Amino acid sequence: MSVPLLDLQRQFKPIENEIREAIDRVLSSQRFIMGPEVEACENEIAAYCGVDHAIGVSSGTDALLVALMALGIGSGDEVITSPYSFFSSAGCIARLGARPVFVDIDPTTFNIDAAKIEAAITPSTKAVLPIHLFGQCANMADILQIAEKYNLPVVEDAAQALGAEFHGKRAGSLGAIGCFSFFPSKNLGAFGDAGMVVTNDDQLAERIRVLRAHGSNPKYHHQFIGGNFRLDALQAAIIRVKLKYLENWSKSRHKNALLYDVLLSEASAINTPIAQENYRHIYNQYVIRVQNRDNVLNHLRGSGVGCEIYYPVPLHLQKCFENLGYKIGDAHNAELCAADSIAIPIFPELTPVQQQEVVETLKEAVSQKP
Repeated sequence: MSVPLLDLQRQFKPIENEIREAIDRVLSSQRFIMGPEVEACENEIAAYCGVDHAIGVSSGTDALLVALMALGIGSGDEVITSPYSFFSSAGCIARLGARPVFVDIDPTTFNIDAAKIEAAITPSTKAVLPIHLFGQCANMADILQIAEKYNLPVVEDAAQALGAEFHGKRAGSLGAIGCFSFFPSKNLGAFGDAGMVVTNDDQLAERIRVLRAHGSNPKYHHQFIGGNFRLDALQAAIIRVKLKYLENWSKSRHKNALLYDVLLSEASAINTPIAQENYRHIYNQYVIRVQNRDNVLNHLRGSGVGCEIYYPVPLHLQKCFENLGYKIGDAHNAELCAADSIAIPIFPELTPVQQQEVVETLKEAVSQKP
């Protein structure tokens, strides 16, 4: 049996008519950039996240970029972040002329190790950017305590964690700014690139709104330089439809994760993800750790089981960051996870029969000698 890593067709078919109606609504309005559809989407995301403001932007990457711009991050500044993430987390810092400072991860959660953050703070540190990787929040209590001690804003990269919670509070609502992605493979995906920035700070919200439209306020009057970070109305309309189903999808992901936990509980060669107490993990990915990872990966793919490596090269060892001076061993846990982790299918429509197929194939793979 072939089991894909993600099957968006199965998500789309039951809501196809609603999606087409939403698209037709935008076509009839001929309001494609900003406008009431985007405003309605922003209000609904703000309510879902429990924040005062949500600002629609063009992608999750641009959400991070405009958030850092709003905080005034620039040349000579340092921003503390994780080396184990998608590239944009550190790439946006570097694009503004600032220096990403990489702090190693907790290997049980894949998130930045809060206990190691304070030692990385210098007079040049201007922000902390934790990533809520794979759908589970970083340890925000400790991160916020350290940030408050040094008067540092916290920007949450919650691109993979819409709906995740930390002690009852939604991802994105805990720091100064939260950033989301609606890339199609996310737990709430648009039909292309789209993103959202959330905050409870009125002044930051207004600055972000201006920055996303070339820094123009009023129109054609520019007090500062922004960018073209606006959210398309078509994407906003699609997000609004899918948001209504997100809680049920998240519950299905959680149910699938629990079944994997049971099916893999006696497979000592496979380390399954750990959901922390008082955290809500939404399982944007279900990432396991195995020895001889590449052999296991090849066996899964050869058997028709979808899988992926998130992420094969930690950010501190990327060629484009050679000038930062990091070397192998500087983020030991991130390097280990990069070498032995695999994401297996976890999408909401996954059936128990498909999960059984994944598990049996996985057990076969780990039992083979390298």
